[in-house]
Amino acid sequence: MRRTKWTTWVAVAGVTVLLTSGCSLLKSKESQPIDPPQSATGTGGAAETPNVTSLPVNGGVQQKGVAVTLYMKDRNNFVAPVTVQVPTTDAVARKTLEYMVDGAGIGVVPVGFTGLLPKGTTIKGLDINPETKVATVDFSKEFTTYSAVDERKLLEAVTWALTGYSNVQEVRIWVEGKELKQMPLGGLPINGALSRAMGINVERAEGAEFGQSTPVTLYFLGQMDNQEPYYVPVTRMVKLTDDKAKATLEQLIAGPLQKSALSSVMASTVELPKIESKDGIITVNFTDTLLGPDRKAPGEALQSVVLSLTEAAGDAKVQIKVNDDVKVTTTDNQNYSKPVSRPNGVNAIKM
Repeated sequence: MRRTKWTTWVAVAGVTVLLTSGCSLLKSKESQPIDPPQSATGTGGAAETPNVTSLPVNGGVQQKGVAVTLYMKDRNNFVAPVTVQVPTTDAVARKTLEYMVDGAGIGVVPVGFTGLLPKGTTIKGLDINPETKVATVDFSKEFTTYSAVDERKLLEAVTWALTGYSNVQEVRIWVEGKELKQMPLGGLPINGALSRAMGINVERAEGAEFGQSTPVTLYFLGQMDNQEPYYVPVTRMVKLTDDKAKATLEQLIAGPLQKSALSSVMASTVELPKIESKDGIITVNFTDTLLGPDRKAPGEALQSVVLSLTEAAGDAKVQIKVNDDVKVTTTDNQNYSKPVSRPNGVNAIKM
C-alpha cells in the first residue's frame, strides 16, 4: 500500500445548522448515473482547459476497476477521504456508499479507517435529479443504529462523498421511504438538503464566534498506522472576512489546532504569499521562506494549498509561484509551471 502524490466551500451559521431544500422523487435506482470517475489527467471526456494541468492520482498509475472516494472515520475521529479501487460498476454513487458501511471496506480500505454507516445498512434507493443536482438516498432502518457521538460525522461523510461527484450539489437523507427531519439519536436537525456548506470536522479559531465568522476548509496531515501521511479536511471558523483565499493561507500557515492529531503542511515561518484571483485562476506567489534547505518547495504544502483553495473556489485553478517564478522545484517532483486544477481523487490508495 502506498500514498498517492495527491490526496481528492463552506457557510455555516453554527455547528448544528444544515441546509436548504430541493425536490426529487426517490426511485429504486439512480435515475441519473453519476459521472464516471475522471482519468488521472483528464476531465472525464470533456476537453481540458488550455494551459491547465491536473496533478495525477496514484502518480499517474492506472488501475483496474473504478476509483471512488469514500469518507471514513480515522483513528483520531476525523472524517477523512480515502480513494480506493472497487469493481467496475455503472452505479458509482451507490457503490461509494456501500463501501462506507462499517466493515464493508475490509481489504480495500487501509487499517485505521472505519465506515460511519452502521453495520447492515443497505441503500434501498438513490435518485439524482440532473436539473437540481440533488441526490436523494434512502437507507434501510439500520442507518439509525449509529453511535450518537458520530451523528454529525455520519452526515458529513454521506454528504461529502456524494457531493464529490460533479452532478451532485446537495443531498437528502431518507430512511425506509421517509425523509429525515432530524437525526434520531441526538436530534441534530436536518433542514432540507445538505451540502458541503455544512463543513467537515468543524472547529473554531480563537476569537471567532459561530454566526459571526467565515468558514475556511483546510487540508492538514494525519498519519496512518504504517506512518504514511494522508490529508484531513478541517472546516475552521475564523473571524469574519471577505477575503477567503487570504484567510485560507493564513490558517494553513498557522497550522492545526489539534496538533497532537494532525500535522502542519508548512512551517510557521513561511511569509503570507501574495494572492491574486483573475479569470478563474488564483495565483499564489510565495517568497523563498517557503523553501527548505535544499531550495525545494515542500510538495505536501503545495498540494494542500491547491486542495484548500479549490475547496473554496470551486472550478478555479491555482498557479504557484516563488518570487514571481513559475519554475518551482518541489520535493515530490510535481510540475507547477502552469495553473493546476483540483485532483480527481484524495488520498488515493494502492493496495
